[in-house]
Amino acid sequence: MWKNDFLYWENSLSNTAKGRDCGSMPLIRRRMSMRKNILLAAVAFAATAMFGGVQAQAADYAVILKTLANPFWQGVQEGVKTKAAELGVEVDVFASPSEDDTQAQLQLFEDVLNRGYKGVVFAPISPVNLVQPAAKAYKGGIPLVNIDEQIDVAGLNQAGANIEAFVTTDNKDVGKKGAQFIIETLGSAGGEVAIVEGKPGVASGEARKAGATEAFTGAAGIKLVASQAADWDRLKALDVAANILQASPDLKAFYCANDTMALGVVQAVQNAGKAGQILVVGTDGAPEARASVAAGRLTATVAQDPQKMGGDGLALVVEAAKSGKLIAVNATAKQVAVDSVLVTK
Repeated sequence: MWKNDFLYWENSLSNTAKGRDCGSMPLIRRRMSMRKNILLAAVAFAATAMFGGVQAQAADYAVILKTLANPFWQGVQEGVKTKAAELGVEVDVFASPSEDDTQAQLQLFEDVLNRGYKGVVFAPISPVNLVQPAAKAYKGGIPLVNIDEQIDVAGLNQAGANIEAFVTTDNKDVGKKGAQFIIETLGSAGGEVAIVEGKPGVASGEARKAGATEAFTGAAGIKLVASQAADWDRLKALDVAANILQASPDLKAFYCANDTMALGVVQAVQNAGKAGQILVVGTDGAPEARASVAAGRLTATVAQDPQKMGGDGLALVVEAAKSGKLIAVNATAKQVAVDSVLVTK
């Protein structure tokens, strides 16, 4: 829709520039007005693009994601669109500019409430940032399906609302799977290992860290020497890994809570002149990470199935909307697990 909106503004401004519908307005006032209109149009267009473009005419269902700057979330969007075509429904997909912009995501959900959607699928950036708009949606008769990061269910129930279902990967198992691969690859020799965490307090990252920590600390011959956050960021992960390598020159492996950070760690290992000597395992199975595994740079990645997560989320909210009934506030939401798989060369 952005393209159509832009073309509308462009044609309107062109007509003004050619003197159409300008009446007897003096030339200098016409020029000032035209400049003002151009500025307002540019600001409106930028705001629409920045916040995902909530449209005046809504589709049947809305999907609110953390961001579309990450390949994982692009995969979720792809799964949503594929399932929408299969079910014969229309979907609007929205996302905040970055994976830590909780306010932008909150505003998106608030805007969505005014568009008359039949149901909403959402992946909150934090457990609490979407509790209030989710409660408003539920009280307005809109069924909700939560994917990936789990909302604060207790807080949502206390606000008089509930979700129909929760679709996610077992993130603790994901972390454990990545760490177990490292343990098995190092073998009886063992060695020092480190974890590069996501953003502190984010449930998915905390669960992956917990799974990896549990596996490492329970393995003979393995010593966990560092576990530091890099906030899902590639450059931060590069810096964190560089510092860990300097402090622990005998390090044998890194487990990273997502692929974006893992690719930054790969660069840090290369910068230290230790490419091929240190194992680096990521999480998500993003296209760039898979390519890096194939090229022999990234050792492995624990791949989630974002397409299935998105598709399952949409199917569940469509089913709930068609039933015409909302789940009771005190009922237990349906839990749907999406499996993960280890990707190696």
